[in-house]
Amino acid sequence: MLAVSCAKPPDERRFQLEGQVVALEPARKLITVNHKEIKGFMPAMTMPYDVTDAKLLDGIKPGDLIDATLVVFSNGAHLTEIKKTGEAPLPAPPPDAPKPTASSGFELLKPGEAVPDAPFVDQNARTLRFSAFKGAPLAVTFVYTKCPLPTFCPLMDRHFASMQKALKDDPALKSAHLVTISFDPVTDSPAVLRAHAKELGADFSRWTFLTGDRDEIDRFAARFGVSVSRALNDPRDITHNLRTAIVDRNGKLVKVYTGNEWTPEELINDLRQLS
Repeated sequence: MLAVSCAKPPDERRFQLEGQVVALEPARKLITVNHKEIKGFMPAMTMPYDVTDAKLLDGIKPGDLIDATLVVFSNGAHLTEIKKTGEAPLPAPPPDAPKPTASSGFELLKPGEAVPDAPFVDQNARTLRFSAFKGAPLAVTFVYTKCPLPTFCPLMDRHFASMQKALKDDPALKSAHLVTISFDPVTDSPAVLRAHAKELGADFSRWTFLTGDRDEIDRFAARFGVSVSRALNDPRDITHNLRTAIVDRNGKLVKVYTGNEWTPEELINDLRQLS
């Protein structure tokens, strides 16, 4: 019994991570690291990571260079064995560098305001505008298919996938619809989105995947509070936050969930109240 309890889970993977600390939130047991490529797992990028114990962050500050172990499992990830190896000034972007994102400078939507009627392309390569969803209460989230951390985009996918049965089985939710928007159109073509959706078991009558022009998507997503930053030298290096929105059947914003702590049950209840 002892051997079984101490063995690492069969789906657990461990990777060595080297990078620079960008920010710390010890109360939330969170550290944001600008790290090098993790070969065989993810490109260089800036990401927030959980730690299992806030004490792991003792003596660590923004600007510190660290080595750590990234532990990835089926529905989560965290850093452990964090070791400071040096320190350096945090880099500042050149003042004349082009902005890697078009998502800044837009006023956040307020509840009751109409969602912009932006143009998109769906998983079947059909062009449509957001107003095509009018008449259905919506849950809308923003992801990209290459997102490697289980608690980020893959969690949004899993939550939406788990909601499909409730949408199908509950007569009060017969008109509700799920919308996933990719902010990585360079990679996430309609064909890629369609294959990704099939892997998730998506029912396209209840769940639509959208891509389109990158700047249009960034402007649209920014209205919900989505911040997307792409490295100038590597478009695969995407730093982003998470937002999931409820939109009523008239195309007006109801609410926006921040981060990944919402549950499928909460969104189902929101949609049921709009049906």
